[in-house]
Amino acid sequence: MSDIIIVGAGHAAGQAAASLRQEGFAGTITIIGDEPHIPYQRPPLSKQYLAGEQGLDRVYLRPEKFYAGKDVAIRAGVRVERIDRAARALTTASGETLAYEQLLLATGSRPRRLELPGSELEGVHYLRTIADVDAIKADMAPGKRVVVVGGGYIGLEVAAVCAEAGLEVHVLEMEQRILARVTTPAMSDFYHRLHEGRGVRVHTDARVTGFSGNGRISAVQCGDESFAADFAVVGIGIVPNVELAQAAGLECDDGILVDERCRTSDPAIYAAGDCTNHPNPLLGRRLRLESVPNAMEQARVAAANLCGKDREYASVPWFWSDQYELKLQMVGFSGDGDTEVVRGEMAANRFAVFYLKDGAIVAADAVNSPKEFMLCRRLVGHRADPAVLADPSADLKSLLAG
Repeated sequence: MSDIIIVGAGHAAGQAAASLRQEGFAGTITIIGDEPHIPYQRPPLSKQYLAGEQGLDRVYLRPEKFYAGKDVAIRAGVRVERIDRAARALTTASGETLAYEQLLLATGSRPRRLELPGSELEGVHYLRTIADVDAIKADMAPGKRVVVVGGGYIGLEVAAVCAEAGLEVHVLEMEQRILARVTTPAMSDFYHRLHEGRGVRVHTDARVTGFSGNGRISAVQCGDESFAADFAVVGIGIVPNVELAQAAGLECDDGILVDERCRTSDPAIYAAGDCTNHPNPLLGRRLRLESVPNAMEQARVAAANLCGKDREYASVPWFWSDQYELKLQMVGFSGDGDTEVVRGEMAANRFAVFYLKDGAIVAADAVNSPKEFMLCRRLVGHRADPAVLADPSADLKSLLAG
């Protein structure tokens, strides 16, 4: 029997195991993941790993010897099929039964798939795992034509890497603007211009209706319009992996429902990461976040509570995206604001946009402006004079006093 079993092998799983030991947990810990890898980071997959700038050793969250040194058992390539809550036991795809005292679900998410004619053709890719990226890399070569379906962060990161590698890139976005779900029209316009300036052709109001080809993709169809493609990468969002939890009778609603302590509706089972829907007391609402900081912090909170401590999760969400030489860092949700204030010059690719509601800062987007980003993480909730925010010579630290 394992005292604690962690199902999943991503950021949340790897951090939870480390945090359990840091909290003084001396019992047995087992991580079970259905991929043939130790816990690894996903953000580099669509950036440095796809570009060939990082190898697997840099993608892994921690080296394998770390887990051995912490006496954490890893069962890679094992899929959990069932949770028996009454018996506190798991059943794997091979029929093996594994007992637990406490369970942490870190099952993550998977790409939302397109069910369209030709979806099964070779060369139609999704990006979520190391194996996914290895398959995309095998198709990449200068001069090849790639169609990216979806103008969100994953799609645009892939487009940037492919453009820099010398490929012909088309981005098809069904909404009226790229990044429509996650940012403001001004930021969408900035990134639209950025990509087109690097040779990427961005098409909005472009609804994909199918893929064509003889065994392998040769084109992406948008109604009567056709885009020639040697391969395609689909990035249209993710779906939380809740099926295991649902089948076990745990409460789920757009994710596994957890409380502020990352505890599910079963007090012996906790959950962390992309798969969870959790309350955020700072924002006054429930959220399901697709972010590394959320996964890491939830893992720390869950680990503490699994050790019998009393810790609550209350963090302002933050995110990042690397495209070309630009690093976008975001804190909070721009849609919560009613006023936008730009600091710096967007044309110089170095600026920050602050979002205020009723005079208080609620969010910020910072492009190549790490100082403004770090300060804004502390400034959320503070009232601010828009003129001070807009003045690059003004000391933003002064706002903290207020």
